Amino acid sequence: MPRPVHRFRSSARAALAASFMLAAPAMATPYGDALKARNYLEAERLADAALAAAPRDPLALAAKVDVIVATAPEARVDEAVSLGEACVAAHPRESACHAALGTALGSKAVGAGIFSAMGYAGKIRDAFRKAVDLDPGNVDARFLLLQYYLMAPGIVGGGVDKGRALAAETARRSPEAAQLMQARIAAREDEYALAERLARAVNAAPGSDLAEQRRDALWALGMGLLMEKRHADSERIFRELQAAYPNSELGLYGQARLRQEQGRHAEAIPLLEQAAKVYPQGAVYYRLGQSLQAGGNKAKALGAYEKALGAVPALSKKQSADAGAQIKILRQ
Repeated sequence: MPRPVHRFRSSARAALAASFMLAAPAMATPYGDALKARNYLEAERLADAALAAAPRDPLALAAKVDVIVATAPEARVDEAVSLGEACVAAHPRESACHAALGTALGSKAVGAGIFSAMGYAGKIRDAFRKAVDLDPGNVDARFLLLQYYLMAPGIVGGGVDKGRALAAETARRSPEAAQLMQARIAAREDEYALAERLARAVNAAPGSDLAEQRRDALWALGMGLLMEKRHADSERIFRELQAAYPNSELGLYGQARLRQEQGRHAEAIPLLEQAAKVYPQGAVYYRLGQSLQAGGNKAKALGAYEKALGAVPALSKKQSADAGAQIKILRQ
C-alpha cells in the first residue's frame, strides 16, 4: 500500500520509514509496463533479460530496484542498494539511477535503527535532489523528494517549507503536479478540506503518471482522516477513490480499514474479498484474516493468513510474524 503522508508523530525513524517506502517510477519499456501493471515477477524476468544483454542498462537496473522495493525490501535490500549504486556509477547523469538509489537507500533505512536511519537520510535526500536536477521534467522524482521533505525532520534536511518551495518551482513546469503537491502539503498540515479541494480539482488523464499521483494523494488524505477518526470524511474519500480508480484496490481496502477500526468486521470482509480480486497482495489477505478471525470463521481465516504469507508483495516482518502466530493459534 502506498504510505500515507501524515504528521510526524512518534520518532524520526517512523517519519523516515513512511517517506522512504516509495517505488521508483515505471519506465516506458516492457519491464516498465509490467511494473505499471504490478506484475512484478514478469517485470524482474524482463529486466534480468535486458541486463543479460546489457549489464549496465540504466532503466533495467532501476526497474530491478523497483521490483525489490515493491516485493521484498527487507529480504533483498542490500541487493537493491548495490544495483542503485551500480546504476549511478555507470550512468552518473541518468535521473532514473539517482531516483532508484534514493529509493533503495530509503528501503534500507526503514529496517535500520533510528541512528542508522538518520545516517542514510542525507544520502537519500541528495539522491532525490540529483534526480530532479538532472531531469527537471521527472515528475515522479519530484514527488519522491517532496515526500522526503514532508516526512523527514529538519535536522536531516526535511521540512514543510522546503516542500512548499519545491511545489512552487514545480508549478512552472506542471501546474497540475504542483497542485497535487500542495494537496500533499495541506494533508501533512492537517488542512484536510484544502487537501481535498486541491486533489479533486486536478484533471489527470486515466493511466497517466499524474493520475497515479492523484490516486495516491486521495489515499493519503483518506488515511490521514482515518487516523484522526474523522470516519465520515474518510469514508467519502475512499468511496471517491474507488469510483475514480476501479482498477485499484485502494478504495476498497481503505473502506475495509475504516470498518475494522470501528469493529465492523462483518462489513469489512466482503470489501477485502473484492480488494483481493483486484490485487491479491499480502496486506489485503492479512487484513482479511483478521476480520474473518474476529468473526469466528477459523477455517477461512487460516486460509487468508496462509495466502498472506505466500503473496507478492510480501508482508512486513512484523505482519509476517503475526500471521504466523495466528496460524498456530487457529490450528490448535
